[in-house]
Amino acid sequence: MIIQNFEDLATSDKKKECLEILEAGLQAADPKNIISKYVTSKEIKFGSKIFNIENYSSIYTVAFGKAADSMTRALNVIIPIKSGIIVIPKGTKAKIKGKKFQIFNPRHPKPDQTSVKAAKEVMKYVQNKKSGELIIFLVSGGGSSLLAMPDDITLEDKIHVTNLLLKSGVTIQEVNCVRKHLSKIKGGKLVEDMKCDGISLVMSDVEGDDLSSIASGTTYMDDTTYADALEVLKKYKLRWRMPSEVLQVLENGLENEKPLKKSKIPNHIIANNNDCLKIMQKTAEKKGYKVIKIQLFGDIKEAVTKILENISESQKTCLIFGGETTVKVLGKGMGGRNQEIVLRILKNTQKFKKITIASMGTDGIDGNSVFAGAITENIRIDLSTMKEFLKNNDSGRFFQKQKGNIVTNFTHTNLMDIGVVLR
Repeated sequence: MIIQNFEDLATSDKKKECLEILEAGLQAADPKNIISKYVTSKEIKFGSKIFNIENYSSIYTVAFGKAADSMTRALNVIIPIKSGIIVIPKGTKAKIKGKKFQIFNPRHPKPDQTSVKAAKEVMKYVQNKKSGELIIFLVSGGGSSLLAMPDDITLEDKIHVTNLLLKSGVTIQEVNCVRKHLSKIKGGKLVEDMKCDGISLVMSDVEGDDLSSIASGTTYMDDTTYADALEVLKKYKLRWRMPSEVLQVLENGLENEKPLKKSKIPNHIIANNNDCLKIMQKTAEKKGYKVIKIQLFGDIKEAVTKILENISESQKTCLIFGGETTVKVLGKGMGGRNQEIVLRILKNTQKFKKITIASMGTDGIDGNSVFAGAITENIRIDLSTMKEFLKNNDSGRFFQKQKGNIVTNFTHTNLMDIGVVLR
Protein backbone atom coordinates (compact mmCIF):
# COMPACT_ATOMS: atom_id res chain seq x y z
CA MET A 1 0.00 0.00 0.00
CA ILE A 2 1.53 3.32 -1.10
CA ILE A 3 -0.95 5.46 0.91
CA GLN A 4 0.52 4.97 4.37
CA ASN A 5 -2.39 6.34 6.43
CA PHE A 6 -5.07 4.56 4.38
CA GLU A 7 -6.82 3.01 7.42
CA ASP A 8 -6.87 6.29 9.37
CA LEU A 9 -8.43 8.15 6.43
CA ALA A 10 -10.96 5.45 5.40
CA THR A 11 -13.56 6.57 7.96
CA SER A 12 -16.52 5.94 5.61
CA ASP A 13 -17.30 3.56 2.75
CA LYS A 14 -17.04 6.40 0.21
CA LYS A 15 -13.66 7.55 1.55
CA LYS A 16 -12.40 3.96 1.45
CA GLU A 17 -13.48 3.58 -2.19
CA CYS A 18 -12.00 6.96 -3.06
CA LEU A 19 -8.63 5.97 -1.53
CA GLU A 20 -8.69 2.60 -3.33
CA ILE A 21 -9.15 4.41 -6.66
CA LEU A 22 -6.23 6.75 -5.83
CA GLU A 23 -4.07 3.80 -4.75
CA ALA A 24 -4.71 2.10 -8.12
CA GLY A 25 -3.49 5.27 -9.85
CA LEU A 26 -0.33 5.32 -7.75
CA GLN A 27 0.41 1.65 -8.47
CA ALA A 28 0.07 2.38 -12.22
CA ALA A 29 2.79 5.03 -11.84
CA ASP A 30 5.31 2.59 -10.30
CA PRO A 31 8.21 2.03 -12.78
CA LYS A 32 8.25 -1.71 -12.00
CA ASN A 33 4.84 -1.86 -13.70
CA ILE A 34 6.04 0.24 -16.66
CA ILE A 35 9.64 -0.59 -17.73
CA SER A 36 8.94 -4.28 -18.44
CA LYS A 37 6.28 -3.28 -21.03
CA TYR A 38 9.06 -1.96 -23.28
CA VAL A 39 12.30 -3.69 -22.25
CA THR A 40 13.48 -7.30 -22.51
CA SER A 41 17.00 -8.66 -21.99
CA LYS A 42 17.58 -8.34 -25.77
CA GLU A 43 15.75 -5.23 -26.92
CA ILE A 44 13.84 -2.05 -26.19
CA LYS A 45 10.62 -2.01 -28.22
CA PHE A 46 8.15 0.74 -29.05
CA GLY A 47 5.51 -0.58 -31.43
CA SER A 48 7.35 -1.44 -34.66
CA LYS A 49 10.53 0.37 -33.52
CA ILE A 50 13.09 -2.04 -32.08
CA PHE A 51 16.35 -0.97 -30.43
CA ASN A 52 18.70 -3.98 -30.20
CA ILE A 53 20.77 -3.90 -26.99
CA GLU A 54 22.63 -7.16 -27.67
CA ASN A 55 24.90 -5.24 -30.07
CA TYR A 56 26.73 -3.36 -27.29
CA SER A 57 29.83 -4.36 -25.32
CA SER A 58 28.70 -2.52 -22.17
CA ILE A 59 25.43 -0.97 -20.99
CA TYR A 60 25.32 1.98 -18.60
CA THR A 61 22.52 4.02 -17.07
CA VAL A 62 22.16 7.69 -16.22
CA ALA A 63 18.96 8.33 -14.27
CA PHE A 64 17.71 11.66 -12.96
CA GLY A 65 14.38 12.80 -11.60
CA LYS A 66 11.97 11.74 -8.86
CA ALA A 67 11.68 8.21 -10.31
CA ALA A 68 15.40 7.76 -11.09
CA ASP A 69 16.15 5.07 -8.50
CA SER A 70 12.98 3.03 -9.07
CA MET A 71 13.42 3.22 -12.85
CA THR A 72 17.02 2.00 -12.47
CA ARG A 73 15.94 -0.83 -10.18
CA ALA A 74 13.22 -1.96 -12.63
CA LEU A 75 15.68 -1.88 -15.55
CA ASN A 76 18.49 -3.57 -13.62
CA VAL A 77 16.27 -6.63 -13.04
CA ILE A 78 15.97 -7.10 -16.83
CA ILE A 79 19.35 -5.94 -18.23
CA PRO A 80 22.88 -6.43 -16.82
CA ILE A 81 23.94 -2.82 -16.23
CA LYS A 82 27.72 -2.33 -15.88
CA SER A 83 27.49 0.91 -13.88
CA GLY A 84 25.35 4.01 -13.55
CA ILE A 85 24.54 7.33 -11.92
CA ILE A 86 21.31 8.04 -10.05
CA VAL A 87 20.21 11.59 -9.15
CA ILE A 88 17.17 11.78 -6.85
CA PRO A 89 15.80 14.49 -4.52
CA LYS A 90 17.29 15.11 -1.09
CA GLY A 91 15.43 13.13 1.56
CA THR A 92 14.74 10.23 -0.80
CA LYS A 93 16.15 6.90 0.34
CA ALA A 94 17.31 5.11 -2.83
CA LYS A 95 15.38 1.96 -3.76
CA ILE A 96 18.52 0.39 -5.23
CA LYS A 97 21.90 -0.17 -3.62
CA GLY A 98 25.21 -1.46 -4.88
CA LYS A 99 28.71 -0.23 -5.64
CA LYS A 100 28.04 0.04 -9.37
CA PHE A 101 25.62 2.95 -8.86
CA GLN A 102 26.78 6.41 -7.82
CA ILE A 103 23.92 8.24 -6.07
CA PHE A 104 23.46 12.01 -5.67
CA ASN A 105 20.75 13.69 -3.56
CA PRO A 106 20.41 17.37 -4.54
CA ARG A 107 17.67 19.66 -3.31
CA HIS A 108 14.31 20.01 -5.07
CA PRO A 109 12.59 22.14 -6.42
CA LYS A 110 15.42 24.67 -6.09
CA PRO A 111 18.94 23.54 -7.06
CA ASP A 112 21.93 23.50 -4.68
CA GLN A 113 25.66 22.75 -4.81
CA THR A 114 24.94 19.01 -5.03
CA SER A 115 22.89 19.71 -8.18
CA VAL A 116 26.00 21.31 -9.71
CA LYS A 117 28.26 18.45 -8.56
CA ALA A 118 25.81 15.85 -9.94
CA ALA A 119 25.58 17.68 -13.30
CA LYS A 120 29.37 17.82 -13.66
CA GLU A 121 29.73 14.12 -12.82
CA VAL A 122 26.95 13.14 -15.23
CA MET A 123 28.50 15.23 -18.02
CA LYS A 124 31.95 13.68 -17.43
CA TYR A 125 30.49 10.15 -17.21
CA VAL A 126 28.60 10.55 -20.51
CA GLN A 127 31.57 12.01 -22.38
CA ASN A 128 33.88 9.21 -21.19
CA LYS A 129 31.85 6.41 -22.80
CA LYS A 130 33.17 4.98 -26.08
CA SER A 131 31.79 3.88 -29.44
CA GLY A 132 30.22 0.40 -29.16
CA GLU A 133 28.84 1.17 -25.69
CA LEU A 134 25.31 2.22 -24.76
CA ILE A 135 23.88 4.59 -22.18
CA ILE A 136 20.21 4.16 -21.30
CA PHE A 137 18.98 7.46 -19.88
CA LEU A 138 16.09 7.18 -17.41
CA VAL A 139 14.38 10.54 -17.19
CA SER A 140 11.52 11.71 -14.96
CA GLY A 141 10.09 14.97 -13.67
CA GLY A 142 12.17 16.90 -11.17
CA GLY A 143 15.34 16.53 -13.22
CA SER A 144 15.53 20.26 -13.96
CA SER A 145 16.62 21.23 -10.44
CA LEU A 146 18.51 18.00 -9.72
CA LEU A 147 21.05 18.69 -12.49
CA ALA A 148 22.24 22.29 -12.55
CA MET A 149 25.08 23.73 -14.62
CA PRO A 150 24.52 27.51 -14.69
CA ASP A 151 25.73 29.29 -17.84
CA ASP A 152 27.66 32.49 -16.97
CA ILE A 153 25.53 33.12 -13.87
CA THR A 154 25.98 32.05 -10.26
CA LEU A 155 24.05 29.22 -8.61
CA GLU A 156 22.50 31.87 -6.32
CA ASP A 157 21.16 33.67 -9.39
CA LYS A 158 19.73 30.39 -10.72
CA ILE A 159 18.04 29.68 -7.37
CA HIS A 160 16.60 33.21 -7.27
CA VAL A 161 15.19 32.84 -10.80
CA THR A 162 13.71 29.40 -10.02
CA ASN A 163 12.13 30.71 -6.82
CA LEU A 164 10.50 33.66 -8.58
CA LEU A 165 9.15 31.51 -11.40
CA LEU A 166 7.71 28.86 -9.07
CA LYS A 167 5.83 31.45 -7.03
CA SER A 168 4.41 33.38 -9.98
CA GLY A 169 1.89 30.87 -11.34
CA VAL A 170 4.17 30.07 -14.31
CA THR A 171 3.53 26.77 -16.14
CA ILE A 172 6.21 24.07 -15.97
CA GLN A 173 6.89 24.54 -19.71
CA GLU A 174 7.53 28.25 -19.13
CA VAL A 175 9.73 27.60 -16.08
CA ASN A 176 11.82 25.13 -18.08
CA CYS A 177 12.01 27.43 -21.12
CA VAL A 178 13.83 29.98 -18.94
CA ARG A 179 15.95 27.36 -17.16
CA LYS A 180 17.14 25.83 -20.45
CA HIS A 181 18.56 29.15 -21.60
CA LEU A 182 20.52 29.61 -18.39
CA SER A 183 22.10 26.13 -18.49
CA LYS A 184 25.07 24.31 -20.02
CA ILE A 185 23.43 20.86 -19.69
CA LYS A 186 19.73 21.27 -20.53
CA GLY A 187 18.01 21.39 -23.92
CA GLY A 188 20.00 18.40 -25.24
CA LYS A 189 23.41 19.81 -24.30
CA LEU A 190 24.17 16.74 -22.13
CA VAL A 191 24.25 14.39 -25.15
CA GLU A 192 25.59 16.85 -27.76
CA ASP A 193 29.22 15.58 -27.74
CA MET A 194 28.54 11.97 -26.75
CA LYS A 195 30.70 9.34 -28.50
CA CYS A 196 28.69 6.25 -27.54
CA ASP A 197 25.09 5.41 -28.45
CA GLY A 198 22.17 6.39 -26.25
CA ILE A 199 18.44 6.03 -25.78
CA SER A 200 16.23 7.90 -23.35
CA LEU A 201 13.19 6.38 -21.58
CA VAL A 202 11.03 9.17 -20.21
CA MET A 203 8.22 9.35 -17.66
CA SER A 204 6.20 12.46 -18.50
CA ASP A 205 5.18 15.05 -15.92
CA VAL A 206 4.15 17.78 -18.37
CA GLU A 207 1.10 18.60 -20.47
CA GLY A 208 1.17 17.04 -23.93
CA ASP A 209 4.24 14.91 -23.07
CA ASP A 210 6.49 17.70 -24.36
CA LEU A 211 9.94 16.06 -24.46
CA SER A 212 11.70 19.42 -24.66
CA SER A 213 10.14 20.37 -21.33
CA ILE A 214 10.39 17.17 -19.23
CA ALA A 215 13.52 17.65 -17.05
CA SER A 216 14.14 20.64 -19.36
CA GLY A 217 14.85 18.35 -22.35
CA THR A 218 18.28 17.37 -20.99
CA THR A 219 18.60 14.37 -23.36
CA TYR A 220 16.36 15.76 -26.10
CA MET A 221 16.69 19.21 -27.67
CA ASP A 222 15.55 22.78 -27.19
CA ASP A 223 12.64 23.85 -29.36
CA THR A 224 12.30 27.19 -27.57
CA THR A 225 14.41 30.33 -28.03
CA TYR A 226 16.06 33.05 -25.95
CA ALA A 227 13.26 35.31 -27.18
CA ASP A 228 10.71 32.86 -25.71
CA ALA A 229 12.53 32.93 -22.35
CA LEU A 230 12.48 36.74 -22.27
CA GLU A 231 8.80 36.70 -23.23
CA VAL A 232 8.02 34.54 -20.15
CA LEU A 233 9.68 37.14 -17.90
CA LYS A 234 7.71 39.91 -19.63
CA LYS A 235 4.39 38.01 -19.45
CA TYR A 236 4.64 37.56 -15.67
CA LYS A 237 6.21 41.02 -15.09
CA LEU A 238 9.39 39.46 -13.69
CA ARG A 239 12.07 41.30 -15.72
CA TRP A 240 12.67 43.97 -13.08
CA ARG A 241 13.14 41.28 -10.41
CA MET A 242 15.81 39.42 -12.36
CA PRO A 243 19.54 39.81 -11.62
CA SER A 244 21.25 41.88 -14.34
CA GLU A 245 23.58 38.91 -15.14
CA VAL A 246 20.55 36.73 -15.96
CA LEU A 247 19.09 39.32 -18.34
CA GLN A 248 22.55 39.74 -19.89
CA VAL A 249 22.81 35.99 -20.68
CA LEU A 250 19.33 35.93 -22.23
CA GLU A 251 19.86 39.12 -24.26
CA ASN A 252 23.32 37.99 -25.47
CA GLY A 253 21.71 34.70 -26.50
CA LEU A 254 19.31 36.58 -28.78
CA GLU A 255 22.26 37.69 -30.92
CA ASN A 256 23.87 34.23 -31.09
CA GLU A 257 20.67 32.17 -31.42
CA LYS A 258 21.32 28.79 -33.05
CA PRO A 259 18.70 27.24 -35.33
CA LEU A 260 16.47 24.50 -33.92
CA LYS A 261 18.44 21.31 -33.28
CA LYS A 262 17.45 17.71 -33.87
CA SER A 263 17.58 15.30 -30.95
CA LYS A 264 20.87 13.40 -31.09
CA ILE A 265 19.42 10.25 -29.49
CA PRO A 266 15.92 8.69 -29.54
CA ASN A 267 13.69 9.77 -26.64
CA HIS A 268 10.55 7.74 -25.86
CA ILE A 269 7.68 8.46 -23.48
CA ILE A 270 7.04 5.26 -21.49
CA ALA A 271 4.35 6.58 -19.10
CA ASN A 272 2.17 9.63 -18.51
CA ASN A 273 -0.64 10.91 -16.32
CA ASN A 274 -3.30 9.30 -18.51
CA ASP A 275 -1.92 5.84 -17.64
CA CYS A 276 -2.88 6.52 -14.01
CA LEU A 277 -6.32 7.86 -14.95
CA LYS A 278 -7.14 4.83 -17.14
CA ILE A 279 -6.42 2.39 -14.28
CA MET A 280 -8.40 4.59 -11.87
CA GLN A 281 -11.34 4.54 -14.28
CA LYS A 282 -11.26 0.72 -14.48
CA THR A 283 -11.11 0.50 -10.67
CA ALA A 284 -14.09 2.85 -10.25
CA GLU A 285 -16.13 1.04 -12.90
CA LYS A 286 -15.51 -2.29 -11.14
CA LYS A 287 -17.05 -0.68 -8.05
CA GLY A 288 -20.16 0.16 -10.08
CA TYR A 289 -19.50 3.87 -10.70
CA LYS A 290 -20.33 5.73 -13.87
CA VAL A 291 -17.08 7.58 -14.64
CA ILE A 292 -16.27 10.99 -16.11
CA LYS A 293 -12.54 11.54 -16.76
CA ILE A 294 -10.89 14.94 -17.36
CA GLN A 295 -7.41 16.50 -17.34
CA LEU A 296 -6.67 19.93 -15.90
CA PHE A 297 -3.81 22.35 -16.54
CA GLY A 298 -3.20 26.02 -15.83
CA ASP A 299 -4.71 28.30 -13.21
CA ILE A 300 -6.15 26.43 -10.21
CA LYS A 301 -9.30 28.61 -10.04
CA GLU A 302 -10.19 27.78 -13.64
CA ALA A 303 -9.47 24.09 -12.95
CA VAL A 304 -11.89 24.13 -10.00
CA THR A 305 -14.59 25.71 -12.20
CA LYS A 306 -14.13 22.86 -14.71
CA ILE A 307 -14.35 20.25 -11.92
CA LEU A 308 -17.55 21.80 -10.55
CA GLU A 309 -19.08 21.75 -14.05
CA ASN A 310 -18.34 18.01 -14.32
CA ILE A 311 -19.66 16.86 -10.94
CA SER A 312 -22.77 14.84 -11.78
CA GLU A 313 -26.14 15.20 -10.03
CA SER A 314 -26.65 11.44 -10.32
CA GLN A 315 -25.84 8.95 -7.58
CA LYS A 316 -23.00 6.42 -7.93
CA THR A 317 -20.94 8.71 -10.18
CA CYS A 318 -17.19 9.24 -10.10
CA LEU A 319 -15.27 12.18 -11.52
CA ILE A 320 -11.61 11.30 -12.08
CA PHE A 321 -9.24 14.17 -12.84
CA GLY A 322 -5.53 14.50 -13.47
CA GLY A 323 -2.91 16.92 -14.74
CA GLU A 324 -1.15 19.77 -12.96
CA THR A 325 -2.49 23.16 -11.97
CA THR A 326 -0.59 26.35 -11.18
CA VAL A 327 -0.96 28.39 -8.01
CA LYS A 328 0.15 31.97 -7.47
CA VAL A 329 1.70 31.85 -3.99
CA LEU A 330 0.89 35.03 -2.07
CA GLY A 331 0.69 33.67 1.49
CA LYS A 332 3.21 32.06 3.81
CA GLY A 333 1.23 28.94 4.70
CA MET A 334 1.92 25.23 4.29
CA GLY A 335 0.43 23.12 1.51
CA GLY A 336 0.41 22.61 -2.23
CA ARG A 337 -1.83 22.66 -5.28
CA ASN A 338 -3.52 19.33 -4.43
CA GLN A 339 -4.55 20.29 -0.92
CA GLU A 340 -5.59 23.69 -2.24
CA ILE A 341 -7.75 22.22 -5.01
CA VAL A 342 -9.57 20.02 -2.46
CA LEU A 343 -10.14 23.03 -0.19
CA ARG A 344 -11.42 25.14 -3.10
CA ILE A 345 -13.84 22.38 -4.17
CA LEU A 346 -14.98 22.01 -0.54
CA LYS A 347 -15.64 25.76 -0.33
CA ASN A 348 -17.70 25.68 -3.53
CA THR A 349 -19.76 22.57 -2.73
CA GLN A 350 -21.16 23.54 0.67
CA LYS A 351 -24.73 23.40 -0.68
CA PHE A 352 -24.20 20.20 -2.72
CA LYS A 353 -25.54 16.81 -1.68
CA LYS A 354 -22.90 14.64 0.02
CA ILE A 355 -19.74 14.06 -2.04
CA THR A 356 -16.20 12.84 -1.31
CA ILE A 357 -13.27 14.88 -2.67
CA ALA A 358 -9.58 13.94 -2.95
CA SER A 359 -6.49 15.01 -4.85
CA MET A 360 -2.81 14.11 -4.55
CA GLY A 361 0.57 14.31 -6.27
CA THR A 362 1.85 10.99 -7.60
CA ASP A 363 5.33 12.01 -6.36
CA GLY A 364 4.01 12.03 -2.77
CA ILE A 365 5.05 15.60 -1.93
CA ASP A 366 2.54 18.42 -2.37
CA GLY A 367 4.07 21.91 -2.41
CA ASN A 368 6.04 22.83 0.70
CA SER A 369 4.26 20.23 2.85
CA VAL A 370 5.18 16.67 3.83
CA PHE A 371 1.79 15.45 2.60
CA ALA A 372 0.81 14.04 -0.81
CA GLY A 373 -2.63 15.66 -0.87
CA ALA A 374 -5.95 15.62 0.97
CA ILE A 375 -9.32 13.87 1.23
CA THR A 376 -12.59 15.18 2.68
CA GLU A 377 -16.36 15.01 2.46
CA ASN A 378 -18.18 18.29 1.77
CA ILE A 379 -18.95 18.84 5.44
CA ARG A 380 -20.32 22.24 6.54
CA ILE A 381 -17.50 24.63 7.40
CA ASP A 382 -17.52 28.38 8.00
CA LEU A 383 -16.88 30.11 4.67
CA SER A 384 -14.70 32.88 6.11
CA THR A 385 -12.45 30.27 7.77
CA MET A 386 -11.82 28.52 4.44
CA LYS A 387 -11.21 31.85 2.67
CA GLU A 388 -8.61 32.80 5.30
CA PHE A 389 -6.70 29.52 4.84
CA LEU A 390 -6.81 29.93 1.04
CA LYS A 391 -5.63 33.54 1.23
CA ASN A 392 -2.54 32.39 3.13
CA ASN A 393 -1.93 29.33 0.88
CA ASP A 394 -2.36 27.29 4.06
CA SER A 395 -4.42 24.32 2.82
CA GLY A 396 -2.02 21.84 4.46
CA ARG A 397 -2.75 23.18 7.94
CA PHE A 398 -6.48 23.34 7.19
CA PHE A 399 -6.54 19.61 6.45
CA GLN A 400 -4.28 18.84 9.41
CA LYS A 401 -7.08 20.21 11.59
CA GLN A 402 -9.61 18.10 9.64
CA LYS A 403 -7.33 15.01 9.82
CA GLY A 404 -7.60 14.76 6.03
CA ASN A 405 -3.98 14.90 4.82
CA ILE A 406 -2.84 11.94 2.67
CA VAL A 407 0.61 10.58 3.61
CA THR A 408 2.79 8.54 1.24
CA ASN A 409 6.25 10.15 1.67
CA PHE A 410 8.42 9.97 -1.50
CA THR A 411 6.76 7.56 -3.94
CA HIS A 412 9.81 7.29 -6.26
CA THR A 413 7.67 8.19 -9.25
CA ASN A 414 6.15 11.30 -10.86
CA LEU A 415 3.23 11.34 -13.28
CA MET A 416 1.65 14.62 -12.16
CA ASP A 417 -1.50 14.80 -10.00
CA ILE A 418 -4.56 12.57 -9.65
CA GLY A 419 -7.93 13.31 -8.07
CA VAL A 420 -11.39 11.89 -7.45
CA VAL A 421 -14.87 13.23 -6.65
CA LEU A 422 -17.34 10.51 -5.62
CA ARG A 423 -21.10 10.80 -5.28
